[in-house]
This record gives sequence, C-alpha cells and structure tokens, in this order.
Amino acid sequence: MGRRRRRTGDDWKVLAGACTTLLERVPELVDEHLRELHAYEPAYGRILPYDQHWQEAHEAMRIGIEMISAPRNSPRRDLEHAEEMGRRRAAQGMPLELVVHAYRHAGHLVWDALIEGAAADSAQLAALMQSATTVWSAVDAQADTASEAYRSREAELRHRTDEQLQALLDALLQGQRAPELVARAAAGLDLPEQGRYAVVVLRYDRREEREPFHRQVQGEGVRFLWRMGADCEIGVVALAGETGLDALSELLDGRCPGPGGISPVVVGLTELGRARRLAELALRTCPPGSRQIVRLDRRMAGALVVGQPEMASLLVSDVLGGLLELDPADRAVLLETLDVWLDCEGSAGRAASRLYCHRNTVFNRLRRLEQLTSRSLSRPRDLTEMTLALDAFRLTAQG
Repeated sequence: MGRRRRRTGDDWKVLAGACTTLLERVPELVDEHLRELHAYEPAYGRILPYDQHWQEAHEAMRIGIEMISAPRNSPRRDLEHAEEMGRRRAAQGMPLELVVHAYRHAGHLVWDALIEGAAADSAQLAALMQSATTVWSAVDAQADTASEAYRSREAELRHRTDEQLQALLDALLQGQRAPELVARAAAGLDLPEQGRYAVVVLRYDRREEREPFHRQVQGEGVRFLWRMGADCEIGVVALAGETGLDALSELLDGRCPGPGGISPVVVGLTELGRARRLAELALRTCPPGSRQIVRLDRRMAGALVVGQPEMASLLVSDVLGGLLELDPADRAVLLETLDVWLDCEGSAGRAASRLYCHRNTVFNRLRRLEQLTSRSLSRPRDLTEMTLALDAFRLTAQG
C-alpha cells in the first residue's frame, strides 16, 4: 500500500498503533481474502496453487500494513512488491482485472479491520477516519504499480512469443520439415498441418510510403501471414474450402504494389519452402518496371528461362543472333511485333490494331524475323524456340 499523507502527529500515532495491532491478524485476514477471492472467481484457484497464493498474499498484506504507518521517507517496499507481483501474475497468465480486484479487495479488508478495531473508541475512530485518504491512496498506488508492471511484462512476453512464432514460420519458408517443428508451428500459428497453402513474394521499394500489406489485404476464404525480407515481403496464404489462385490473384490485384509472384497451391506446411521458391521464380518472370503480380502456372515458359540463366543466354544468342546485330530501335520494333502477335494468338489483324499499323506491315515484320532467325513461325518447334528466346531476351540482362 503506497505512500500515505499524514494529517497530524496524533492521527499518525493512532494509525501506527492500529496497524501494529492489525499485523497480528494478518493470517486471519489472508484466509478471508483468499476465501472471498475464490468465491468471486474460481480462476484464482486454477491459476495459482493455494499455498503459494496464501504466502504471496500474506507477504503483500503485511508489507502494505507496515508501509501505511511507516515514516514518510521510508523505502517503498510496498510498491516494489506490487511491481514484482504484477510481472509475476502476467507470466502466470492471470487476467489483469483479477490482479487489480485482488489489491482492491485486500485494501477493503484492511480498512474494515482498522475501523473494526477502533469502533469502541470514538476518538480513535475519528483519527482513523482522517487517515482514510492515506490508506486508499496507498491501495490505489499499489494497484496502479502492479497494473503497469503487468502490462510491461505482458508486452515483453507477447513480443517474445511473436518472435518465436515468426522464427517457426521462417524455418518453414526455408524448407525445414522436421515433424516437431511443423507441429509447433501449426499449434502456435493456428494453421492446419495438412491445409492448402500458397506463397506470395512481393518486391517492394523502400522509398514507398504505404500501409503494411496485412492491413490492406483481407478476403473471405484466405488468411495471410506476412514476413518482411531484405527486399521483399513474403506472404503465406492459408486457403479455406475451395478458394483457389483465381480468388487470390483477384484479391491481390490493385491492393499490393508489384511486382510479385504467386506459387501454385501446395498441401501441408512442409511444402511452404518449395512454394516460396516457386513464388520467387514467378517473381523473376516479371520484366523490369513491371507492377504485375503473376502466377507461376501462367508463366511456365518464362520460369523455365529464368530458372536456367546459362541456357537462356545460349537460347538468345542462337535464336536471336541476327536480331542482336540490328539497330536497337529496329530490333525493338520487330520484337514488339512478335510479342503482340503471340498475345493475339497469331492473328495479324488483331496485332495490327494493337500496333496501329496495317496487317501487311505485321506480315512483313514477321517474315523479316524468320529470315534473321532462320526459323519459321509456322513450324511448332521453331515457334517454341522463338517464344522462349523472346522471354529470355526480355527477362535477362540482355533485354
């Protein structure tokens, strides 16, 4: 019980004498205190063994009574004890409201006992009433100190728990598959071990000021857990029910700055490491300056190219060797024509509309491409090589 404010010397002597007498009744008061606490809320008994709770309550009440009548400049043992108890109760998992209730209840018992002891002496009773503010200020100070210490310890424990859970998630994303680790991660993160998951990798610019992704991206059937990397954010996505990549892509589109890559759906937490690698591979298929968030299953050809950089370089030099000798502007026109023609599913008319030119111009450019590459766009194998070479050119340093 905290620092008291003495009214007069006589009042203080009366209070000190009453407190000295009351110390003999502390065991009796503690018995009553715990009995009423348990009746008020059985959780007290579930959280703390009775003997331990009794000893701690006995010490707290004794120190509190002693401090009410201690000299004004005495060390604040009551507040030191309240701080220790606040931190201990947080670690034990006792709700804060029960901690505060216990201090308030103990204060009522002590005050009632003081008044009861002075009831037969009106002068003594009047002197004690003058000390009411002192006593209740002490109770308030103890409760406030315990509460502050509780919140501080609770924040420390929460931060430590968060760090432990994040470390478990990082381990899964790195490909660790130990059964014990997976079980701990599933329990701590509240994720099913055999659930359906996807991984999203988003590259970001540190100069951009924006709200964290987890505050922006929410949707029915998906749950995101985000991790910050050196130059990217990695999102583990738990997919509920029949939710698939179409819904996930739609949710991310326009809400997260690209570029980004989305893995295929995998089953089980043990597959998160593979999913992360596949999402990173999808991200690498985004050309410079892209803001798209792309799915690997829609970028398979590009993924093959960026996944084999040496082969990509050979493909460019072998297939597009003649083009590389052209003026950059001329080369860009021919490659753009091929790219648009492929997007238009081989329709010269639609490609011409997109390129703002005549369809014969498109045919002429494509014939010139065939001459420079010694490939025919009408032969499937040649077309495949040219498509892969175009992706390699755009996605490698040569592009």
